[in-house]
Formats: sequence, structure tokens, C-alpha cells
Amino acid sequence: MTSLSASLVRGALSSPFKRAGRPDAALPPDHLTRPAAPVAPGPLAAYARICGFAESGPLPLTYPHVLAFPLTMRLMTGRAFPLPVLGLVHTWIEIIPHRAVRPAEPLELTVYADGLTPHRRGTEVTMATEGRVGGELVWESRSGYLSRHRTPDAAAAPRTASVPDAAVELPAVAEWALPGDLGRRYGAVSGDRNPIHLHPLTARLFGFPRAIAHGMWTVARCLADVGDPGGIRSVRAEFRAPVLLPAAVTYAADATGNAFALRGAKGRVHLVGTVTRIGRR
Repeated sequence: MTSLSASLVRGALSSPFKRAGRPDAALPPDHLTRPAAPVAPGPLAAYARICGFAESGPLPLTYPHVLAFPLTMRLMTGRAFPLPVLGLVHTWIEIIPHRAVRPAEPLELTVYADGLTPHRRGTEVTMATEGRVGGELVWESRSGYLSRHRTPDAAAAPRTASVPDAAVELPAVAEWALPGDLGRRYGAVSGDRNPIHLHPLTARLFGFPRAIAHGMWTVARCLADVGDPGGIRSVRAEFRAPVLLPAAVTYAADATGNAFALRGAKGRVHLVGTVTRIGRR
């Protein structure tokens, strides 16, 4: 958590000296690695509780992303990274679990920048994370982060395919009341103490009227209710709108659990996602 906090400070100091949208922008070739080690049981249990996962069994599908996030931040706040980290918006995540990972297994995590893509609202960077046990690739993810700036091509779109919009009309399954301190509680277990999640005052500095929920909490909470985690081949989730805390939200999903969404007041869509199951395409 200390290294993540240091990265946030470094990112705040370096962001004013970086300019998104440069035609000669290049990503650093670095691959940062967290050495193989079993997962600490205390932080894992706290994460499982706040996200709604079972506190026993394999790692929650989203947990390797949390473990690797300090590496991601270190890379994105480095001098060679072309985009300012302040204002970066997490737009989507894809997760591929190649097999279930047990907490006692020595999991090695590697993070690298996978590409820059023009977007209608700026430039999007794809960050990749890979998890290995004994050299075997057991888990991987790709995440998109958007740096907003003026662009001459307003019709430009992300390279990665979008979740179908039909997902936003899924039937309601559950109502969740999210407390005002959710961002602080999740930040304590994930290490992600971005000011936009912690207090209304710090969130206002970045243009939000109140603190907002972590996007990775919203997708984790939805996946905790999707069911049959061992049968999941891949997941894609897209973050459509921030959740202002406190909030009342609706979790919606189809009968198979292969499409899900999180909606807020007046049907505002915060997140949509799809799940591909093993044996299905």
C-alpha cells in the first residue's frame, strides 16, 4: 500500500508535465513483476467480505488485478509513460481465468503497457496483467484507461469490441444500498486510495460532487453474484458512469448470468458486462 500511495503522489507531481495526444507518443517497454508468493489470508478475507465473495476457496476473479495494481500505477506514473495519470478514467476490463488459483499457490504477477489507441474523447491506453504459477499462465487481464483531450477525429472509437447495449435492459435481480464510506473501506483493503473515492471534499477537487465508488468494486460485487466462477472462460465489463456515494443501485442480470448490469437512479447505467462460459461461445 505504501508503494501505491507513493505512485499516486508521483503521478500528481508529474502529470502537469505530460501532454496527452502527442503524435510521437510511445509506451515504455518495461515489464514490472511481483515475485511469486502466496496470498496473505487477512487482506484476502477483508477483500472478499467487502465485495461479497466467499471467504474460502479459489481467489476471487478480480483479486489478481488488485494485487497487481501497485505495479500498474508504478508504470503509469513513471517518467517514460506518455499520459498524465491525473484524470485517467478506467473505461473497461477483460479478465481471462485460465484456471482457478488457490490462495496458497505462489502467484507471480507481471504488468506492462500493451498499446495506445485513438478514442473519440482522447487517447486510451491498454494495460495488461498476467498471473503465473510455476511458469504456467493461470490468469490474465486487459484494462483500458482513457486520457481525455481534444481530438481531430470525433468519430474515432476504441479498438476493443463493446459490450452489447442490450445488457442495460436486463431484469433487476437485487437492490444494493451503498454507504457513503464505501470508497474509504474498499480503499483500505485494496490499497487504492485515489482522492476521488475517499471524501466529498477531495472528490470535488476533481469535478465530482461527492466521492465515487471504485469501478473495480462495482465489477467485483457484480461478479460475486454471477455464479459458477469455476465455469467462467472470460469476463468483459465496461464502466459507463460513476456511482456517487451514498447510493442505491440495482444489480440486473439475465437468467443464465451471462450478461449483467448495474443501474442507478432513474435507470442510469453505471456498468455493463458479459460472461463467456466454458463450453460455450
